Amino acid sequence: MAMQHDKGKNDARLRLEEAMRITAPGSALRHALDMIIAGHMGALICVGDVDHVLASGNDGFPLNISFTANRLFELSKMDGAIVIDDALTQILRANYHLNPDPALPTSETGMRHRTAARMSLLTKAMVISVSERRQVVNVFVDGRGYELKTVAELMGSVNQLVLAMQSTRQTLDRRLMRLTTLELENQVTLADLTEVFYLFEVLTTAGEELDRIIVQLGREGRTVQMQREEFLGDLDDEYTLMIRDYARDSSEENAQAIRKALDDTANSLVHKAANIANLLGYEDKHEDSVMTPLGLRTLNNVSVVREGMADKILDEYGSLQELIDVIDEDPDRLEEAGVSNPAILADSLYRMWGKH
Repeated sequence: MAMQHDKGKNDARLRLEEAMRITAPGSALRHALDMIIAGHMGALICVGDVDHVLASGNDGFPLNISFTANRLFELSKMDGAIVIDDALTQILRANYHLNPDPALPTSETGMRHRTAARMSLLTKAMVISVSERRQVVNVFVDGRGYELKTVAELMGSVNQLVLAMQSTRQTLDRRLMRLTTLELENQVTLADLTEVFYLFEVLTTAGEELDRIIVQLGREGRTVQMQREEFLGDLDDEYTLMIRDYARDSSEENAQAIRKALDDTANSLVHKAANIANLLGYEDKHEDSVMTPLGLRTLNNVSVVREGMADKILDEYGSLQELIDVIDEDPDRLEEAGVSNPAILADSLYRMWGKH
């Protein structure tokens, strides 16, 4: 039952993302909607799941004509709904009278919005309602609606998010540098980890919100996508490596499961050390508990450690601390683990540590 629920949620999310994409600036559908707003008109438009949509209404004019923005605009001058196929290639009906079950729940006001919300609950169509009086466009999927915003409104939200992400990323980078030093000194506490996990999640949450806006911006979102990559492009691998460093089970599969659990947890709860300890697989840790890292994140930040080599080194020596002990005693022993430049590796770690 839980798997079916998750599948349903994912299906609804994907259809909502698709709705955002095809109504974004630059799309033919958005051009038609902009013309309808500019013409001070209203409209009710159903896209997709045609059989169920047609089964929920009657009358209207069968058209079966090619979809264009201008045709959709002209047909909006009539009452009733316009029915379009899911590929946005054919306008199938105009002036179609929809009769969704009035018992279907909705908090919407206004006849068009209520009808649109109920039709999106009754079918898998994307249903668009354009309010003639308020001059706003609402898109409904699974009864859930969002209002189309102008590029200027969306860019205002982008600017706020980018400023917040810039500040958070700078703080996170400083905390990660400090964490590396603490790891080399074996002085990392659960409180230190909790703060870094929290910053990762705040940045990830902001990135997800920015992703939604980028989809809504359509072709206007290319520059914003570049800004997103600047803040988040190299973050994903480092986050996963850090989880593997401190989880009781350091496998990549478990790290991905923890990532999902963190994503499903409110950021305010991520900021609690006890919750982080539980997610990492520990029940007996408190804020001041010393957490010994495996060392994957730190080693992967050393240029001479090739991809996949960090795992082999740690398989040989067990942890970052044991590796440091070997380097102190005889760095040439690292050649046994396949390190071709043990002196450079040792020097790099000492530099991270602030020692020579």
